[in-house]
Amino acid sequence: MDGCSPEFQVKLAETSADLRAAQALRYDVFVRELRGGGEMVDHDAGLEQDRFDPFFDHLLLWDLSQNAVVGVYRVLRSDQALRAGQFYSEDEYDLSTLTGSGRKLLELGRSCLHPDYRGGTAMFHLWSALADYVAEYQIEVLFGVASFHGTDAAPLANALSMLHHNHLAPEELRPVARVYQPMDLVSKGDLDRRKAMLETPALIKAYLRLGGCVGDGAYIDHDFNTTDVCLVLDAARMNARQRRIYGAGRGTE
Repeated sequence: MDGCSPEFQVKLAETSADLRAAQALRYDVFVRELRGGGEMVDHDAGLEQDRFDPFFDHLLLWDLSQNAVVGVYRVLRSDQALRAGQFYSEDEYDLSTLTGSGRKLLELGRSCLHPDYRGGTAMFHLWSALADYVAEYQIEVLFGVASFHGTDAAPLANALSMLHHNHLAPEELRPVARVYQPMDLVSKGDLDRRKAMLETPALIKAYLRLGGCVGDGAYIDHDFNTTDVCLVLDAARMNARQRRIYGAGRGTE
């Protein structure tokens, strides 16, 4: 990024070029940076893609001063999941408690920012656009997998145990990992909370600040070189907490 201050705009992908820009950023983050993969990744073109992309809506964060996509979020409503044949997360989690709840659902995924834009207000702009989307479609429950880097649960024991002991979703909205990696690896009394928070990725901590909770069990994703947890978030609770956390107004980095 050069000396220009970013000028942010969030919009939905409308063209194939928009989608390719999202997939290119995802490739930089998930493949080059985090060493993930997947059967449809196009290494020659530098695109991280999968069969679900045509069914999702893709929120793109543009830095207009650079004419570049610097953040992405993809979202899938229940009606879109019907056309896709399933929610993306159903390969990893039994979502029957959510899909049988009768509530309006939105699946979140593939959230990432260009490294130059982390730690500032960029994510706030994506969150704000997501809140507008949630309001437009009257979404009641948001969910999706979020990831720890690596496939060995042992170094993540404190973080996973903290999530299990302190942030487990209510039973009526609790997804369960299909290939079950236990999360209660450290007893509640033996938790090192400081270590747990240091181990927990910023995105997961953001969900927790907004009132998020987690499903039962983690899922080891060897293709993406990650340990995944399923996050569940009540939309009304998210909006109320987002207003408190970000209520000072919209700024620029």
